[in-house]
Amino acid sequence: MATDLDGTALRTDGTVSPRTAAAFAKVEDAGAMLVFVTGRPPRWMGGVAGALRHRGLAICANGALIYDLHTERIVESHLIDAEVLEEVVAQLRANVPELAFSVEYEGGFAHESDFPLGSWDRKAVQGLDAGCETLTGRPCAKLLALHPEMDPDTLHATVQGLVGHLVTATHSSGRSLIEMSAHGVTKATALATLAERHEIKASEVVAFGDMPNDLPMLSWAGTSYAVANAHPGVLAAVDHVTEANDDDGVARVLEELYR
Repeated sequence: MATDLDGTALRTDGTVSPRTAAAFAKVEDAGAMLVFVTGRPPRWMGGVAGALRHRGLAICANGALIYDLHTERIVESHLIDAEVLEEVVAQLRANVPELAFSVEYEGGFAHESDFPLGSWDRKAVQGLDAGCETLTGRPCAKLLALHPEMDPDTLHATVQGLVGHLVTATHSSGRSLIEMSAHGVTKATALATLAERHEIKASEVVAFGDMPNDLPMLSWAGTSYAVANAHPGVLAAVDHVTEANDDDGVARVLEELYR
């Protein structure tokens, strides 16, 4: 069983409901594999790991990092090379000068001074306010580009046209924020690799999501669900729709599957 977190399995306030936590416990207690597949970096996973009593494995940063919730350690990474990172930023800056950038490393993050931080990152002590040369100086798990006003789908199409041959671009926040991973790295590629190692077929996987970054995973899985609050493109692509994230939609399905 594989599920996205924010907007899907988690409540809008980012918490795990008691009902959802209990449903996840049923999955592992039944001997099934439980995988959280998220755009979140590992440094945002502490609260989730604790609420779930350190159950499961997490595919973080849209497939770039594999994170063991039992040990709270990164066990595998697929990074954007520094040379590619530098070229991508240069191409985007030349063509969409309003963009501001930040990068997610294996251990921490850095951002340009005009990149507005979210509430979690404003509280983080390891965030570095850096210039572009510093940002692109070493490999990273994820490059983020924020536009002050462009429609997210329009921005994604623009970024894809400019650097889609260099990185894999997607979006998930509802803001004009594009998330870029190494070329070919998605939630689906990471999940497929993990499934193969455990001799699990795609047809045996049930996956849940809500945003465009979930589409590769939902297309790969044998059975796909969207929560009712999902992006229109996701609602149109899945096999089934369950209740919204704030109504424990994922838990409702798992309770039926693991009775």
